[in-house]
Amino acid sequence: MRGTDEAKTAETKKVVICISGMAGTGKSTVAKRIAQKYGLKYYSGGDALRDLATAEGYQASNNGWWESPEGLCFLEERQKNSRFDKTVDDKLLEYATQGNVLLDSWTMPWLVKGGFKIWLAASVEKQAERIAQRDHMTIPQASQALKEKESHTKTIYKELYGFSLGEDFAPFNFILDTDALSAEEVFQVLCQVIDNVVFGKQSQ
Repeated sequence: MRGTDEAKTAETKKVVICISGMAGTGKSTVAKRIAQKYGLKYYSGGDALRDLATAEGYQASNNGWWESPEGLCFLEERQKNSRFDKTVDDKLLEYATQGNVLLDSWTMPWLVKGGFKIWLAASVEKQAERIAQRDHMTIPQASQALKEKESHTKTIYKELYGFSLGEDFAPFNFILDTDALSAEEVFQVLCQVIDNVVFGKQSQ
């Protein structure tokens, strides 16, 4: 049950928070924690796309699947057929209109009107280091996989919506460089910002 003041306020205000960032920035981990803390419903564009990939016969349940050869193959399929991304984005937009949500998504910061939008940044080196540790790869393997994945992903969204992922930061209210921060420190910084900006609480 949601019993916190923040959760009650979120429902009253129809809060919408979008968290975005390239792979290896820690966005999904911190997004889930923030959703839980503030009693927000959590929806992930990446998870929804993986569900669609599974329905198409891909083995998409493993960690690090997006950086695998099969995950990259699905990215190429998405590049040829926009129905996957449009299906997911239409559903996320529907959730956004309901409010009281946290959207872990690359597209929603550009597509949702209003809301509080966060971008998590990290250097390419730090991204590769984190992906390598998470998925039990070497850093050179992780670097190559990330390069391919980001190239396909940026092309998909540029062609579909016209924005430059990882280069255009116009929609974002707050940008945080996570290179020198632990996952806990990222969480604490974002909570302080959300408390002050979204819920209007003053620092203690």
